[in-house]
Amino acid sequence: MVRNKSISQLASTSRRKVLASALIYATSLTVRSSSATGKEKDSSTFPAQRTDPMTSVTTKDGVQIFYKDWGPKSAQPIVFHHGWPLSSDDWETQMLFFVGKGYRVIAHDRRGHGRSSQVSDGHDMDHYAADAAAVVEHLDLRNAIHVGHSTGGGQAARYVARHGKDRVAKLVLISAVPPLMLKTEANPGGLPIEVFDGLRKQLAAGRSQFYLDFASGPFYGFNRPGAKASDAIIWNWWRQGMMGGANAHYDGIKAFSETDFTEDLKSITVPTLVLHGDDDQIVPVADSAPLSAKLLKRSTLKIYEGLPHGMCTTHADLINAELLSFIAA
Repeated sequence: MVRNKSISQLASTSRRKVLASALIYATSLTVRSSSATGKEKDSSTFPAQRTDPMTSVTTKDGVQIFYKDWGPKSAQPIVFHHGWPLSSDDWETQMLFFVGKGYRVIAHDRRGHGRSSQVSDGHDMDHYAADAAAVVEHLDLRNAIHVGHSTGGGQAARYVARHGKDRVAKLVLISAVPPLMLKTEANPGGLPIEVFDGLRKQLAAGRSQFYLDFASGPFYGFNRPGAKASDAIIWNWWRQGMMGGANAHYDGIKAFSETDFTEDLKSITVPTLVLHGDDDQIVPVADSAPLSAKLLKRSTLKIYEGLPHGMCTTHADLINAELLSFIAA
């Protein structure tokens, strides 16, 4: 039975409040950088404001996009697109797994997220896809598999549809936001705008506590009866979220909820794997994965009983095996 409890029904959590020491640590991180003389100097700033030119690309509108690039340059590349409000760090389990299988793995921090520039504009799917294209072109990636989770699924779909000609071999959408999350006359099964207004209100009121509650509850299904919460998973989610810019995350809610990917999906011709959990409390399955699979020309749909939105983390072994089977086929 599919359960579609919306994200407006965030369960109250009894998790401990954010430790003051964690906040002090996060805001006083010391970044080591090399001076022109080759000596190291200290600067107290967030890593998101300082990127290594060897691991970043500057977009046409002047935004620095941080990326990770592991594995043999001659190997087939797998490009990972992360969810809101996280960073490329969210893919480390998958990246380690696939680099161990001989693939080249790449993941970048979306603008305003992680270690990429905290800019004031461009927090929309068109810019997200163009930024991904800048990374792909900078590294000259071809015959690539693109894997997107949640908001990253929308980003990946738009990238493949608008920028991926002759560069993409396959696409994977995991717990992804397409075709459209928002309830409209044409999409009656979507979530009402009040849900997303509520997210914006909670973020603006205090995103540190909001992020802690979000990770402690519906994102990983830790609010379900009998679920065993993992402090390590929760705090890693919170850490990634707090690395990014509040403005980017605020505007990103509109990007992931109100963007219609229908035409993008219709135009994609590469084989596409669509994975979703039927207990996804963030992107309800009934109005997402099956509809995307119908719009795609060459899709394979798999829905997992009882799995949450963050199943790439909670059930990494299962998801990694599914990805490997699809990629290697």
